Amino acid sequence: MGNKDKHISYRIYLVAFAIFVMAILVVVKLTNIQWVEGEYYRELAKERTVREITIPANRGNVYSSDGSLLATSIPNYDIRFDALAPKLTDFNENIRPLADSLSVMFGNSSSFYYEKLKRARNNKNRYLFIAKGLSYTEYMRLKSFPLFNKGAYKGGIITEQRTIREHPIGKIAKRTIGYDRLDHHGNEREVGIEGAFAEYLDGKDGRQMMQKIAKSQWKPISDENEIEPIDGCDIVSTIDVYIQDIAHHALLKQLEYYEADHGCVVVMETKTGYVRAISNLGRANDGSYYETVNYAVGESQEPGSTFKLAGLISLLEDKKVDTSQVYDTHDGVVTYYKRKVRDSHKGGYGKITLARGFELSSNTVMAQAIYDNYKDNPQQFVDHLNSFGLNKRLGVCIKGEGRPKIPQPGDKSWSGLSLPWMAFGYEVSMTPLQTLALYNAVANDGEMVRPLFVQEIKEWNKTIKKFDKEVINPKICSQETIDKVKAVLENVVKKGTGSKLYSKDFSMAGKTGTAQVNYGKGKGRDDGMYYSSSFAGYFPADNPKYSCIVIIHRPSINKGYYGADVSGPVFKRIAQKIFTDVPSTNQIDNLDRQVKKQEDLYASYYTKAQKEYKSIPNTLGMSGMDAVALLGNMGLKVQVIGTGRVKKQSVAPGQPYVKDQTIILELSS
Repeated sequence: MGNKDKHISYRIYLVAFAIFVMAILVVVKLTNIQWVEGEYYRELAKERTVREITIPANRGNVYSSDGSLLATSIPNYDIRFDALAPKLTDFNENIRPLADSLSVMFGNSSSFYYEKLKRARNNKNRYLFIAKGLSYTEYMRLKSFPLFNKGAYKGGIITEQRTIREHPIGKIAKRTIGYDRLDHHGNEREVGIEGAFAEYLDGKDGRQMMQKIAKSQWKPISDENEIEPIDGCDIVSTIDVYIQDIAHHALLKQLEYYEADHGCVVVMETKTGYVRAISNLGRANDGSYYETVNYAVGESQEPGSTFKLAGLISLLEDKKVDTSQVYDTHDGVVTYYKRKVRDSHKGGYGKITLARGFELSSNTVMAQAIYDNYKDNPQQFVDHLNSFGLNKRLGVCIKGEGRPKIPQPGDKSWSGLSLPWMAFGYEVSMTPLQTLALYNAVANDGEMVRPLFVQEIKEWNKTIKKFDKEVINPKICSQETIDKVKAVLENVVKKGTGSKLYSKDFSMAGKTGTAQVNYGKGKGRDDGMYYSSSFAGYFPADNPKYSCIVIIHRPSINKGYYGADVSGPVFKRIAQKIFTDVPSTNQIDNLDRQVKKQEDLYASYYTKAQKEYKSIPNTLGMSGMDAVALLGNMGLKVQVIGTGRVKKQSVAPGQPYVKDQTIILELSS
């Protein structure tokens, strides 16, 4: 028995010792959690019950040069209710008037909302759905309701905001207006004006502490944001909505008729470089056209005959020949290194002057003039092209500008054919905007300016940055050369390849172009080779105010492909409409007056946009773009008829409105 008792005693001691050790370990662990790992676990618990959320800043608006909206952010609000947040006395006192207010706003009976709110309180629902997709005006109205007007902490209102980017003028110039967002790979995409000026438009986000009240349900801890968001600045673009509308529809009409693949048009103010209109349209599978690629800025290809202007300037500036120099077109064919250069006119033009050869777009005349005068020193010719800036990008603000190509003597790609081929626009590569900059320089008496898409950045009514004319080259050549070239460009329209465009009512100057893209690689529409039709120039010819380029790719050969037939009419339509329909054309020198108008329209829109409307506002006389944005912010559906300013609205001012109600605006220029 003694040994058995001993064994039992040993077991008791062993168990007691094990318990003692375990107690020591527990104490050590608790001490470690409290003093060593305590901060980590406290933060972890806090993260799971309290978190800081980002309150997005309102992105700035993009305006046209006359103050009309091109892009704006419209906030949308989802509203929920924390039924346990209000004190019981506040809840009982305000539940009936709150139900009445919700009934008036959303249409269900007052008893419906009363029972819904009462049931939420009884069930301890801290995330009751109230409404979704409210406009700012509707949200401000809801916030003023009984109980909700006490805020999130005392009134239980929970607000979730989303921002939608709208383009009031639709898809017109949408690629140039652009966007700034992440693609499906998570990479930042900076496109157009919105992408280029994102740092100004974005503003600074705010922050707010939120508390978890249920699974995936959070509410603000206090009524005040810890850090208020700072709204983004506004961008005033150079786009003129009226000229943009003209250019867009003139291009669209021609693309549709010629069943072309894609095309672009740019209208630029001669002296300032302000781009007043830019349209880029590509064909979809269903035959419709829309903006997908900024061809004018990014597509670098062989320009064809519009490049002949650079050769003519070089010849005259070096005094190699004069415009009266006579050349034999050799029945329309000349040969270099067993390769033939042909004129579009079968049989050629006989013996004609250099000026006449340019006016008729004779490839044989330009090839002979350039080759004969520069074959012993091709670097002299190329140096001229480089001095014009044709070998480098313009450096416009919009990202994705195409790289030009000017072959340089000594390069691997340089051959005996390079010089004559460059004479009529092959073996070189230019974007439409780069070509336009050269023509604009001629119109501007030799001063080459950088194309600009933005004229100022504003913070409310305060200008924080202004973009004035940027000179790339103060004088690309002598005034004597400029005067001679201007005369030849005007004659292209009067009696050359652009004679179909001539009008006695207004003067134009420019050059037609018809290029075979992928020249020499095929003979048909479907095997790589196709035609590109273009026209570049300026108007009025005697006192240029605007320069313009039109390029249309892959028109139907059965309907036509020459620049004068395909692209020229777009140029003429734009010039004609500006001259006949825009009253300020003859007053464009008075730039201050235009800015004053912009300032007034800009201020007028902001004044109206900041009001809280409880009924239909009066939009008569407003710009159509501004009226669309104002009514869209109220949650109304807007249909627009015509262009210009509002002359009639289908729902009279002062009438009550409901969300998703449709209002028709009739516009008149």
